[in-house]
Amino acid sequence: MQDDKRWMVKSQLVARLHAKFPDLDEETVKEAVTVILNGMARHLSDGDRVEIRDFGVFALHAREARISRNPRTGEPVQVEAKSVVRFKPGKELKSRVEQG
Repeated sequence: MQDDKRWMVKSQLVARLHAKFPDLDEETVKEAVTVILNGMARHLSDGDRVEIRDFGVFALHAREARISRNPRTGEPVQVEAKSVVRFKPGKELKSRVEQG
């Protein structure tokens, strides 16, 4: 797989962490990443927010039910209420992104 600088998938994250911490075997790194991501997902599904200092906050946002339109036909479509995950970057992340 080509190393695309615009995005990173879980396997690329595991590979980079394994390269940075070579004394940990790749399976251990993969398990640690999985535990962290599953924990974040569990907290969000329980309605809690996840804050990672200097990185940002993941929180649920409720979207109300509404009437939308089918883009092909223009007919009204009922969209049910749902929760979506929102991310608010922390100060340090914002500053690093702005610096490029």
